[in-house]
Amino acid sequence: MTSVRRLAALSLSAAAFLSACSVEEEVTTPMEPVGDMKETMDWVLDPAADVIWGFAGFVTTAEGEIDLAPKDEEDWARVKHAAWVLAESGNLLMVPGLAEEGADWLEYSQGLRTMGGRLIEIAEAQDPEALFEAGGHLYNICLACHQAYARELRQD
Repeated sequence: MTSVRRLAALSLSAAAFLSACSVEEEVTTPMEPVGDMKETMDWVLDPAADVIWGFAGFVTTAEGEIDLAPKDEEDWARVKHAAWVLAESGNLLMVPGLAEEGADWLEYSQGLRTMGGRLIEIAEAQDPEALFEAGGHLYNICLACHQAYARELRQD
């Protein structure tokens, strides 16, 4: 076989191989939510948000002011764990079968994911002031979504 024929045969083989690789197969995941939105909030998101808020800010009592900021590595690890749960929960809220319809739902879910990522960074930096500020932003994200979507949950 001449060099030109070999090159042509090799080129055709490579093209056939590459075109076979580019065929997209639709893969379906047998994903099925375990609970409904209220259960997801009660058992996943609320506990994680409560950890963040429990370590953010101060409480004033008759005895004086109590600083809620994380005190040690274990506290910061709890904050980081909760931040991861919140970040991944933003993705969870976009899963078909659990997600609500609408662009604003996606915006709230993406906001939760972004804020969770920011909280991870804050936990790694061990920055109590940033944690307090981010806790306020987290509250605003939760409140906005609940005002739009949690009407039926409030009746329970």
